[in-house]
Amino acid sequence: MATLKPLNDRIVVKAVTPQEKTAGGIFLPDSAQEKPQEAEVVAVGPGKLLENGKVVPVEVKPGDIIIYAKYGGTEIKLGTEEYTILRQDDVLAIKE
Repeated sequence: MATLKPLNDRIVVKAVTPQEKTAGGIFLPDSAQEKPQEAEVVAVGPGKLLENGKVVPVEVKPGDIIIYAKYGGTEIKLGTEEYTILRQDDVLAIKE
């Protein structure tokens, strides 16, 4: 199976999707849930190349759980797994 190696300041993440349920305790099917904004970092690129030639490293690392912009990134499917590729600018926070 192929692996993903992100370029520049891009980050590959896999959604962390807890099952949502209503106040009455009914579990919602995937089609009724909002797009997840929480994900685990799978891979990171080397960093953003500045005009002066310096590289600013990415602030997250594989294994981090992040919160990202609701409509950020590009969704891809590799085999049976679904991933999102984000720019570092789409990352809002690291969950600790």
